[in-house]
Amino acid sequence: MSKTKIKYVCSNCGYESPNWLGKCPSCGEWNTFTEEKFSTSRSRSKTEATAKIVKLDGTTAPEEKRILTGINEFDRTLGGGFMPGSLVLIGGDPGIGKSTLIMQAAAKAEVETLYVTGEESANQINSRAKRLGISSDKISLFTETDYEEIEKSVLKLKPELLIIDSIQTIYDPKIDNPPGSVTQLREVTSNLMRLSKTNNITTVIIGHVTKEGFIAGPKILEHIVDTVLQFEGEKNYSFRILRALKNRFGNTNEIGVFEMTQNGLRQVENPSEIFLSQKEKELPGSVITASLEGSRAVLIEIQALTTYSNYGNPQRVATGLDYKRLAILLAVLEKRAGLRTSYNNVFVNIAGGLKIFEPAVDLAVCAAIASSINDKVIPSDVLLLGEIGLGGEARNVSNIEKRISEAEKLGIKTAFVPKGNLKNLKSSKLKTIAVGDISEAFSKLGIV
Repeated sequence: MSKTKIKYVCSNCGYESPNWLGKCPSCGEWNTFTEEKFSTSRSRSKTEATAKIVKLDGTTAPEEKRILTGINEFDRTLGGGFMPGSLVLIGGDPGIGKSTLIMQAAAKAEVETLYVTGEESANQINSRAKRLGISSDKISLFTETDYEEIEKSVLKLKPELLIIDSIQTIYDPKIDNPPGSVTQLREVTSNLMRLSKTNNITTVIIGHVTKEGFIAGPKILEHIVDTVLQFEGEKNYSFRILRALKNRFGNTNEIGVFEMTQNGLRQVENPSEIFLSQKEKELPGSVITASLEGSRAVLIEIQALTTYSNYGNPQRVATGLDYKRLAILLAVLEKRAGLRTSYNNVFVNIAGGLKIFEPAVDLAVCAAIASSINDKVIPSDVLLLGEIGLGGEARNVSNIEKRISEAEKLGIKTAFVPKGNLKNLKSSKLKTIAVGDISEAFSKLGIV
């Protein structure tokens, strides 16, 4: 006979403890433990009971047939469309456009779809669909939060695409915990995974995010699903970035760019042109560089502004760039290039609301800061690429040819690249200038 006991689970990472703890020993977060009830007995699922051991050579790989949504930016992020039987998690801030995106994708996919919602009524979803100009007899709506009822409806309808909006509202009645709790999230997601794999149904679950911007719930959710997509965007910008944080069937860090309009999301097929479209005149502190997002090279503008600090601790503000990386680059500039950054407030911004995580933009960031400090302009037809080491040396960047090719399309005439990348460059229309360190780059740019 099963017994019900109590355990305490960290809502951030899923760490379990028999007693309440103020600080999680796994992730280090404070006040994240919540009380959960669990049963000591565990029934064996059908999937586990029928599982068999097979030889790798004795298996046959089925022909890969993706479900295309017709939205190229969405399909690119997924790695070529939805993989049948996969489980996809989409996270993002409230109101960012998650439901709008998946509704548009479901309509264009033209496959039998079951849209399960626990947050809106059928009339509200129908009203949104009309506003987006969507009319499809392939989409069925089901307003339910009970997982058992959802499973019955799925097995009866047998859709090719299942949408859960949102995972935090669905609960399993066999678990004596409220919807949205760690145990409910983990078990419902695991059940959806088994349902998807055994019936070859593509399932998309929409998840909320925390105030820090991470997908709410324990990290185990991201391990269960096949693909994790993060929908990013600033409220002050109309552009949205769909980024693949995890993808078993495609490239990670692949991005799709969208623009929010009155009629829904519009895909942006040339993001480089969009991010550089508002650069009207040349000013000190503005530099063009190329970032590699998945398999795509995107040209972006890095802006820097420096002002003299009247206080003991100058400000360091980075928007779209890692703050710790900026601190390292400022130390290198002061030590290796002789720039007195310790007396200046430094503000760095990635124009357009894009977030950059790769070090290939280091040289551009350093040049933008030096340009602002010395009030020297860097021409808008110049591209800067290179990772900066602690010694000030310019290190190689990956996929240099893709970046240079994208720059050629947008009228860039000169590219500053690390010396080690020259051997990987084939014939190019751009004038290529090799640099060994930041001092040499600044000298050739004429900003020192």
